[in-house]
This record gives sequence, C-alpha cells and structure tokens, in this order.
Amino acid sequence: MLLPDFDPVALSIGPLVIRWYALAYIAGLIAGWSYARRLAANSALWGGLRQPKPEDLDDLLVFAALGVVLGGRLGFVLFYNPGFYLQNPLEIVQVWKGGMAFHGGLVGAAIAVMLFARRRGLEPFAMADLAAVVAPIGLLLGRIANFVNGELWGRPADVPWAIVFPRAGPEPRHPSQLYEAALEGLALLVVLGILVRVIGFRRPGLLAGLFGMGYGAARFFVEFFREPDRHLGFIAGGWLTMGMALSVPLFLAGAWLVRRALARAMIAERPA
Repeated sequence: MLLPDFDPVALSIGPLVIRWYALAYIAGLIAGWSYARRLAANSALWGGLRQPKPEDLDDLLVFAALGVVLGGRLGFVLFYNPGFYLQNPLEIVQVWKGGMAFHGGLVGAAIAVMLFARRRGLEPFAMADLAAVVAPIGLLLGRIANFVNGELWGRPADVPWAIVFPRAGPEPRHPSQLYEAALEGLALLVVLGILVRVIGFRRPGLLAGLFGMGYGAARFFVEFFREPDRHLGFIAGGWLTMGMALSVPLFLAGAWLVRRALARAMIAERPA
C-alpha cells in the first residue's frame, strides 16, 4: 500500500502556518482537559483528598501546554541533535520547523503539573495521576498525525499491512506510528481509564507510575519496528536506539512511583 503524500500543513493564512501535528497537540490538550474536568468532578475518586476546581484545570491546561512544548523542544535539542543546535543556537526557538521529543515533553509536563499543584495547595502526585490518565489521548492523536504526515516511519517489512511512505523510499515499511498509537495511546487510555474508576486518586502516584511503566515498555517494544533517526542511527552496539535508551529511565521512574504509592498505602492502612 502506498501512503498518499499528505501536505503536513493543514491550514495556511498568509505567514500563519498550522500543521497537522500542531492540531493534534491542540486537540489532545483540549480533549484531555475535558476528560480531566469530568474526573475531577467525581468526588468518589478522590477520597479525602482535595479535588481540583474547574478553574484549576483551566489554568493547568496552560501550564501543561507550556511544559509539553518547552520540554519537548529541549528534549529534542539535547538528545537528538545537540551538535547541530550548538552550532545554530537560533534554530532552537524555531519550533515551527519541527523537532519535538515525547520524553522531553513528558518531563516538562510533569514538572509543570507538580509546580502548579503545589502552588494551588493540591496533592502533587494525585494531580500527576490525573494528568497521566488523560495523557494517552494526546499520544493517540499525535501518532496518528505522524502517520498522516508520513514521518517517523518503521523499518522495512514484508508483512501484509506494510506501507510505502513517499519520503522513505520504495521499500514497504512497518506503520510503526500506528503501533505506537495503539499501544501508547489507545491501550494505555483504556487500561488507565478502567483503573481510575477502580482505585481513583486515593493512592497518589500509582496511576502516574503505571503510565510511566506502560509507556516505557510500549515504546521500547515498538522501537524494534521503528526506523531510527537518520542522524543518530543505532547506538551502543548497533541495536539500541535513542528511543529505547530514554524509555528505560522512564520505566524505572514509573516503577519507583508505583512502589512509593503502594508503600504509603500500606502504612496508612495499618492499625494505630
């Protein structure tokens, strides 16, 4: 199957250019914000924790968006092409040319959420849980946008569903963007959506930890099918990719959050 060569620009009005990827970010933030408002309004999910007010989530959307953009851009600069940006520092702020790293965006968003929670007197780890439950929406839409743009394609493949990406040459390839959309996006969204209704936010950090572990494992797995970045290629012996390398500490951080949340829950449940 040959993927049509879609124009990455969705809308152009004079000097204003809006790309599909940017629209995916915006749609993901808005959909996540709407979902978060519904979860925040459900008192049964929060136990004795202070619930965020609707206006808190309105402001949090701005903080999270800034964290995603700044963290994603800095992550791309530092991990994926530091040499180029060291020689061309003005290119760092030219985000309209593309270049975002999810791991960096995740760190940026996490810092923004934690700082915001402390500023508003909310439980930081519970707010991180709330953000983790809705984050897969953005991942799902973002990876679909990658597929539509014909970018971040997979490795050559002979499977029946292999796709020829116009900018990747004549070889059929794995549609790794859709693998990521299914695992990091849809699967995580469903699993965390079920868990939040079972345990709520009463064990702060647990859902955020499960998100980190789930994303780290899914991304590490899909990297076996995804073509490495051309300017980086394989690292550490010829099989490891940068995406794999960055997913390991994310998985470990998630495991630490899960352990922390369960340990605190056990302490709280002990009889006095």
